[in-house]
Amino acid sequence: MRRVVILGSTGSIGVQTLQVLAEFPESFEVVGLAAARSAGRLAEQVCAFGPRAVAVLDGETAEALAAELAARRCSPRPEILVGEEGYVSLAEHPDADVVVSALVGFSGAIPTLAAAEAGKTIALANKEALVATGELLLAALSRGGGRIVPVDSEHSAVYQALAGEPRAGIRRLILTASGGAFRHLSREELVRVTAADALRHPNWAMGPKVTIDSATMMNKALEVIEAHFLFDVPYEAIDVLLHDESIVHAMVEFQDGNVKAVLSVPDMRFPIQYALFAPERPANSFPRLDLARVGTLHFRAASCERYPALCLGYRAGKAGGTYPAVLSAANEVAVQALLEGRLGFHAVEDLLAAVLDAHVPVAHPTLTELREADRWAREEAARRIARAYSG
Repeated sequence: MRRVVILGSTGSIGVQTLQVLAEFPESFEVVGLAAARSAGRLAEQVCAFGPRAVAVLDGETAEALAAELAARRCSPRPEILVGEEGYVSLAEHPDADVVVSALVGFSGAIPTLAAAEAGKTIALANKEALVATGELLLAALSRGGGRIVPVDSEHSAVYQALAGEPRAGIRRLILTASGGAFRHLSREELVRVTAADALRHPNWAMGPKVTIDSATMMNKALEVIEAHFLFDVPYEAIDVLLHDESIVHAMVEFQDGNVKAVLSVPDMRFPIQYALFAPERPANSFPRLDLARVGTLHFRAASCERYPALCLGYRAGKAGGTYPAVLSAANEVAVQALLEGRLGFHAVEDLLAAVLDAHVPVAHPTLTELREADRWAREEAARRIARAYSG
């Protein structure tokens, strides 16, 4: 019996994680659930899975959750925790074996660090946690004795392809990218697109931030940085290929010229299940891949000219220090402004480049310095949006 905490249970990854757990009711116990402000959905999950504790962002949401649970007559009632301290308490819960880190943005970094220090197996779906705190998170894992099993489909594929392989045999990692909703548009045509257009992903069902990031390719920029930390591979040995079908999730090329790939239908439940069970592979009821029906798989190079955000990821990653945290934080602000209609889609990359240009980095930051870099990047991005892009 694996005992699980899900940080971000009401988001896309959290909901699909609970679907996987429901597939194997005899294998898991849900110890804790955490969300931000979705009191109604969280209450529904609490009644269905009976966690011992839950955490929410603030006191107002805690009151709303308590009222929802009373109205639904859920029993027994979980302990309700609040704020960052509540998230951390769940992440290091003494009864938890696996912590699914699926909170969006930098808010997930601190509880992920706590889970690492506590020696948990971390099913990592929060890109920003590793991007922003890479060196600190790896050090915490070393001290705590835990491990990361990636949930992102690309990193899960690399993780699986490398099982049993000597790291010295790696020549390069190849991450695939759908290219998002605008993959067949030119740079010039992006001037006319909207956030609503960007949210129409051709292959995946994801939350709004990840879907926008897929259209800008910022998701792949962050994944390149993640891959560097997860697999200890230099940036020069990490490539990205556009792949329309999202069937091949990643490939590993070895020194002898052989290439291993991991394929499945585009369904996040596959990498989620692997992260929860690894290295076991129990049968499930999820859809199967029929290559004869798919017929043809397409691959194209991903250029910086078409996807500048991708190369901002390489730039920030190679520069290191606080640069990745700044890129990630500025992007969170940019995506929110785009969703609210205060920033044009075509302006996102220029904004992010300008914030990176203005940043004064710290080479080996402490957690306090990372928090400060995150705060500065958000304020700098918001200031530039208000000055140059609003209206």
